[in-house]
Amino acid sequence: MSRPVLLNNVDHRDLRVLAGHRPGLGDEVMAVVTFPAEFRQLQAYYPIVFQKDPQGRFHPTALLGLQPGQNLFLKADGWDAHYVPLAVARQPFIIGLDAAGEPMLHVDIEHPRVSAEGQPLFLEHGGHTPFLQHTASLMRTLHDGLQTNDSFIATLLEHELLESFVLNIQLPGQAPARMEGCYAIAEEKLRALEAQTLHALARSGALEAIYMAVASLSHLRDLIGRLEAAHARQS
Repeated sequence: MSRPVLLNNVDHRDLRVLAGHRPGLGDEVMAVVTFPAEFRQLQAYYPIVFQKDPQGRFHPTALLGLQPGQNLFLKADGWDAHYVPLAVARQPFIIGLDAAGEPMLHVDIEHPRVSAEGQPLFLEHGGHTPFLQHTASLMRTLHDGLQTNDSFIATLLEHELLESFVLNIQLPGQAPARMEGCYAIAEEKLRALEAQTLHALARSGALEAIYMAVASLSHLRDLIGRLEAAHARQS
């Protein structure tokens, strides 16, 4: 169970964090939340889709697998892509807000990455180690990026640019499976937008992110290939 606490150099002076990626460190997830400014890095490896949270709000996500708890990029010896999504790389850290609404760095002390071994967070006299400095910078980028999602999603909905899709998966010797609950950019409606609207989207930066999301969907076939390869190894 998650137990985030405010990170400080008194209570956590000896706390260490396991870096790298391998099974058992909490990276076994099918999808992670992302934001428009990260799309450029993600689209080289991962399909970028849109999913609804329990409250019915859309969020952009990077697909890492095709079923819950499955990460097809996670190997026994590391991460099988040159870029790791920030929402994965941040573990076990979380941004929480103080009483004034200011973001503060928290750590989930029940996370499997928290260990007596691994990377130290604080120097002998309380200063931040380079590892923690890098983590704080990463968390700021992630936090600031996620703040842009509401306006980006509002733009997509305003122009009716989201449409649901279903991915049918057929593996040898197994019953057909379907992945549902994902939305993609409605390309026909995108192509039908007037020049003035496209110009406004380009000026805002949304158009680049939209096309990055469209281009990323070519990696759905790659994900299926990874799943087929994993199935073949288990057969």
